[in-house]
Amino acid sequence: MGETLSTHLAIVGGGPGGYAAAFMAADLGLEVTLIGADANPGGTCLYRGCIPSKALLHVAKVLNEARAAAGIGVAFGAPSIDLDKVRASTEAVVENMTKGLGQLCKARKVNYVQGCAKFVDSKTLAVTEDGGGETRLACEHIVLATGSAPITLGGLPDSPRILDSTGALRLAKVPDSLLLIGGGYIGLELGTVYAALGARVTVAEMTDGLLPGADRDLVKPLHKRLEGQFEEILLNTKVAGMTEEADGMAVALEGAGGTRTTLNFEQVLVCVGRRPMSGGLGLEQTRVKVDARGFIEVDAQLRTGEPHIFAIGDLVSGPMLAHKASAEGRTAAAVVAGQDVAFDARAIPAVVFTDPEIAWCGLTETEAKQAGRKIKVGRFPWAASGRAATLHRGDGLTKVICDPETDRVLGIGIAGPGAGELIAEGALALEMGALAEDLELTIHPHPTLSETLMEAAGTLSGTSTHIFRPKRRS
Repeated sequence: MGETLSTHLAIVGGGPGGYAAAFMAADLGLEVTLIGADANPGGTCLYRGCIPSKALLHVAKVLNEARAAAGIGVAFGAPSIDLDKVRASTEAVVENMTKGLGQLCKARKVNYVQGCAKFVDSKTLAVTEDGGGETRLACEHIVLATGSAPITLGGLPDSPRILDSTGALRLAKVPDSLLLIGGGYIGLELGTVYAALGARVTVAEMTDGLLPGADRDLVKPLHKRLEGQFEEILLNTKVAGMTEEADGMAVALEGAGGTRTTLNFEQVLVCVGRRPMSGGLGLEQTRVKVDARGFIEVDAQLRTGEPHIFAIGDLVSGPMLAHKASAEGRTAAAVVAGQDVAFDARAIPAVVFTDPEIAWCGLTETEAKQAGRKIKVGRFPWAASGRAATLHRGDGLTKVICDPETDRVLGIGIAGPGAGELIAEGALALEMGALAEDLELTIHPHPTLSETLMEAAGTLSGTSTHIFRPKRRS
């Protein structure tokens, strides 16, 4: 065991929650030690998640748009795909961004340690560095930001033909056929990439629809488009068994009513969700409470059962999203610095980076129905959008969900190209307590897809320019 060092604030986990907390704390004048598993900060999001997946989705977008261009009179030859170059390009993006974060650590005088940490007691961490040496670190405050990991399915063979999301991002090869287990956002994004690269992709989803929990009217245009890109979409279907054969995996699939069929796939991609990485931290040495699902219990200031220990990001309940982790990290850092603040986001936007993209924030229609809450909804189909027409993408939809008594905006939902960029206006509207009229009276540039927010709000008053839907008047 090495020497005992001290720090005012230790942050365990170098992802977008951890490094955002570290940088915020340093900017507020605190002494900070950031502990991460990789050579530089970035975490799963940057090394093995958000960033590499979006780089590959850009490749898929280029391929799909080139193929679709024939419909407007521009024909390209068959694409030549150099997988080595695709991988190198993605790796270069990751390397440049992580190096940049390393430089920001140095500029802010954040002490970055590559390694892992475990509690010795509530104020002391045993830090095992990447080289194998161990150091004791005495801390006034600690922020836990270790993130999450893919959920694995029990009973599957131990085979290199079975991938999780991390393995799929390595893009070792493009299989002739791929079974995607799980119709959530991670699986559909990766399935989009592999289908664009030439794989015949089949999705098996155990519920009755893709993207469970998302509003069905937003999912509908995506489902329809994926039917043309994927080999098959199997709903109400679960994996009943799997065996490895010489040429691939034989997968027994059980559909509604117990009907079974066995299909063969060259590779299988398992994307059935993620779990918090709260184990192995030595939390039993503290008063930090963990629920049955592995999430750490925190209050509005992100404090755990030990007031000087905080937890953020995928370790705590709520959507497992990088921007949510970053916002929580900045809040926790501000609390440590003595500010009287709490995490109270009115809207955490969610984006599915498929084609079309799906994005929403605030209250969804699904949630309102489940809660028995009265709402009114303004919808604007992109078939009436001039900009969508120029893109030949009239399959999109924008909707605004409001309180029927006050007209206050409660939620926004968008399906269509660029929905992930457009949803930020919706999040701002919710944070500012906007009314539908505020969206309608805000002058949007023409012709743009952003106009669909203005038009959707206008349908609530019966004055949307490009939709004739007069409001019933008493």
